[in-house]
Amino acid sequence: MQSNHLSRHAQQVLTVTQGKARLEGPGSDPSIARSWLRCLEDYHLDPAMAMAPTVLEHGRILESRERLQQVLQIAGTEMSSLHQQLSGAGHAVLLTDARGIILNCVTAPTERKIFERAGLWLGADWSEAREGTNGIGTCLVERQSLTIHQEEHFRGRHTGLTCSASPVFDPHGELLAVLDVSSARQEVSRQSQFHTMALVNLSAKMIESCYFLRYFENQWLLRFHLQAESLGLFSEGLLAFDGEGRICAVNQSALNLLGHIRGGLLGKPVETFFDCSLDELLGRASTLASASWPLRTRDGRPLFATLRGQPRVIPQPIQARPVSLPVRPVAGICLVDPALQTDFRRALRVFERDVPLLINGETGSGKEAFAKAVHHASGRANKAFVALNCASIPESLIESELFGYRGGTFTGARKEGMRGKLQQADGGTLLLDEIGDMPLALQTRLLRVLEDRMVVPIGGEPQPVDVRIISATHRNLLGRVEDGSFREDLYYRLNGLEVALPALRERSDKSPLLDFVLAEEAGEHQVTLEPAARQALLDFTWPGNVRQLRNVLRTLVALSEDGRICLEDLPAIIRRSKPAPQVATPVDNPENPLDDAERNALLTVLEQQRWHMTHVAAQLGVSRNTLYRKLRKHGIARGA
Repeated sequence: MQSNHLSRHAQQVLTVTQGKARLEGPGSDPSIARSWLRCLEDYHLDPAMAMAPTVLEHGRILESRERLQQVLQIAGTEMSSLHQQLSGAGHAVLLTDARGIILNCVTAPTERKIFERAGLWLGADWSEAREGTNGIGTCLVERQSLTIHQEEHFRGRHTGLTCSASPVFDPHGELLAVLDVSSARQEVSRQSQFHTMALVNLSAKMIESCYFLRYFENQWLLRFHLQAESLGLFSEGLLAFDGEGRICAVNQSALNLLGHIRGGLLGKPVETFFDCSLDELLGRASTLASASWPLRTRDGRPLFATLRGQPRVIPQPIQARPVSLPVRPVAGICLVDPALQTDFRRALRVFERDVPLLINGETGSGKEAFAKAVHHASGRANKAFVALNCASIPESLIESELFGYRGGTFTGARKEGMRGKLQQADGGTLLLDEIGDMPLALQTRLLRVLEDRMVVPIGGEPQPVDVRIISATHRNLLGRVEDGSFREDLYYRLNGLEVALPALRERSDKSPLLDFVLAEEAGEHQVTLEPAARQALLDFTWPGNVRQLRNVLRTLVALSEDGRICLEDLPAIIRRSKPAPQVATPVDNPENPLDDAERNALLTVLEQQRWHMTHVAAQLGVSRNTLYRKLRKHGIARGA
């Protein structure tokens, strides 16, 4: 049956490539027909041959990931967000380098084997020359977004896949990576991919813009658009220039807005293209660049712009009275919840004394943001903050990523070797995210590093390392200790102080948190929530926590055309959600002392476990649902 299918598909490919026109179906798209022709004439591939994928050796994968380390860091969150927006099931979100090598994959753990059987392995080469017409490889050749649906693949073995891919370009216009969403479901129609393709495009542009901003964080950065409200969106123009005013790089949107090709701008004075002097331009600079201002091109076209950079200091007369400045909040995190404020102060105090932190909380509750905020508020703020997600890196790569390796240790290893995350974080902080998923063998090596303060790269000699460790997990580590999947001595070594982050539904600062995340996602343009929309967002239970809130707000901001978000703009699941029932504050009931005793017992255990609901439920011997039901019954809320 399989051989018949491969033969039929091969005949279909040959029919198209022999110049026999097709009005519909696979091969009717000129880009598909061009790709099929390349596969036959340039790559000499056989559409009926069921070849296994070509996969890079371990060392080559690590080397490729290291080359794109910054892109992988930026793309990681965006890929998880995209997977969540696609409802997860049945999709694999992939990132490849400019050669088509898969460097990261986000998919449901239960579906990983399905996609591996389809050839979507970490390190697999999906260039067009290797695998024929496919989303990744053909996107690399065509340098544009496209969808390859089932029978449009060149190889018959890939016709069960539907792939939507978008290119990611670097600030110099060179192809940097490809973002791809692949589905192995047979019922996927080509029309259904329009929505998927739009989301992939948006995510790729977000990765491009974030990479551009980070790449030139020490240069002057001009951001501009035809509409002031579009600044901060992926369609804005980005232009970096040096201290002498000469243009270093531009993105494609900037070229479109200015009507020039890249070669016509690079190295030229920025004032050549805008109707103002360099001094006037620099006088507008701001480190935050929050307010836009009108800017005209040399040919008179009106734009709106912001300029990120250190403002030119103009001497001011000495003030007669000192000006009192407000206390600055902790950067990158909202800590209005009083209990969270207390947790943060305690965490910072012990972290400064080199006591390890263990952050526990549901997925998406902000564990990495909390860890990063502790690092930036500490005495190590000017040193490296390095994060390693133990759940997102394949088990075969974690050891190399964490400890590094000596050159020539294994096939494909670089001659000079590779520094692991522990060495990269030397002098700073290492966050071991999802520590509960670390393989048992690596736990032993990590414990030795913590005890000896020495790291031993694979095949290398011991080297001293000065690093502070913060661990994070959504799992019950004590339960893992009991079932033997986590070392007890490592648990107590990492758990100097445990911080239990509340789920979003449990936080007392949901309203200011909503404003905080909206402001971050809106960037430099004003977006307001209408009261009904705001209340619906506050009433929603947010099973995906802060990460889900951020994803929803990011989409709403991107789709907002007039700077306002109405109730009708919200996703249906949020609009139709019923608000949580309001429970009246209970009064003492002398006629029912059992209720009083239960309420007091709940409060006692909550305080003992610092409101970590999983631990509270475990100590009381009830399910989390039962625990929440009892909390509502007694009117108990965090911060109350």
